[in-house]
Amino acid sequence: MMSVYLQGNSWAHRMPAGLKLLAVAVASLLLLRYTSFWILLPALAGVLLCYASLGREGLAQLKLLRAMSFLLAVLLALHWVSGSLLEGVTIILRLAIMILAANFVSVTTRMDDMLNAVQPLFRPLEFLGFSPRKPALGVALVLRFAPYMLVVFGQLREAWQARTGTRNSWRLLAPFAIQSLSMSDHVAEALKARGGSEGLSR
Repeated sequence: MMSVYLQGNSWAHRMPAGLKLLAVAVASLLLLRYTSFWILLPALAGVLLCYASLGREGLAQLKLLRAMSFLLAVLLALHWVSGSLLEGVTIILRLAIMILAANFVSVTTRMDDMLNAVQPLFRPLEFLGFSPRKPALGVALVLRFAPYMLVVFGQLREAWQARTGTRNSWRLLAPFAIQSLSMSDHVAEALKARGGSEGLSR
């Protein structure tokens, strides 16, 4: 299976998956309440320090910021045009922190650990005769691969710029869709080879 997990034994790798997911969820809710740069900038610095604590491979993960640059630039431009530039800066800072934090959890958490952490949320489905592991697997896959797809789009955008001199085009949507479908096929084949959601265990 295509993986974004970084092998290691850092403090972040040793932290329970459920605790990391809960921390990101609580932090995201708290960030939505604040617009002060004195809170958002230290929060961003804290997330960047978390990546730095993983060493060179951790810092390499910050290429996600480059992949996000188009989305953030569009949001900032829209707020600039509407006369709310400071609000736009606040929004992109908040988005960058949330996405980087979610990606940090993804690169430091094994897939089966993430699945086991999410599964209790769907435990009530057992009373209806459904397996809680299947929807938990869906959530875990989204958490795992959403940041990766941003990187894929960033790579396509860089290739397009190298060929045409322009950074963005609607023509990128077709190859991005193909890449997404190709990755979903690889993931599906890997899951099938491992026995589906029940096969993802230690």
